[in-house]
Amino acid sequence: LLLDWFAASRRELPWRRDYDPYAVWVSEIMAQQTQMDRVVSYFTRFMARFPTLAALAAADEDAVNKAWEGLGYYSRARNLLAAARKIATEHNGSLPADYDAIRALPGIGDYTAGAVASIAFCQDTVAVDANVMRVLARVCDIDAPVKEPAGKARVLELARSLLPPGRARDYNQALMELGGLVCRPKNPD
Repeated sequence: LLLDWFAASRRELPWRRDYDPYAVWVSEIMAQQTQMDRVVSYFTRFMARFPTLAALAAADEDAVNKAWEGLGYYSRARNLLAAARKIATEHNGSLPADYDAIRALPGIGDYTAGAVASIAFCQDTVAVDANVMRVLARVCDIDAPVKEPAGKARVLELARSLLPPGRARDYNQALMELGGLVCRPKNPD
């Protein structure tokens, strides 16, 4: 039912057009600590300025910060640039598909590594952000606070157990979309 809902209700986002790994990665970094409706316009401008990973890796830090202006949390932009340079030198200019290799890049945590691996590369791994934690905690009636280790561990366990093999791209996006559009923090629909 969740996957059917997502197929019918998902937002049209520029990085979902062809799931280019570079575009997915940039969108995930931008979406950290930022509302999705704000991300789209910044993403479009950023990608026009740095259309490829090679263009970003070759960029000057001031140019990257200028393109990032208004999104805040400039450490994300610095880490994005550092990761692009690392990819250029250590991964032959291609974003790695492996979760652990993605996780080893500057500025990448568990969530982002899972999101990029599943959305860009269709790897069967979970991407558990605040939206997913909220959805699963509510639907599965998790009593433990999800920001504490026991609650977070329970949500991760549930997310993994519910992941339909071969459908991680849609599953992870569907959970995030449900949390962003319906099962919101306050006044859920």
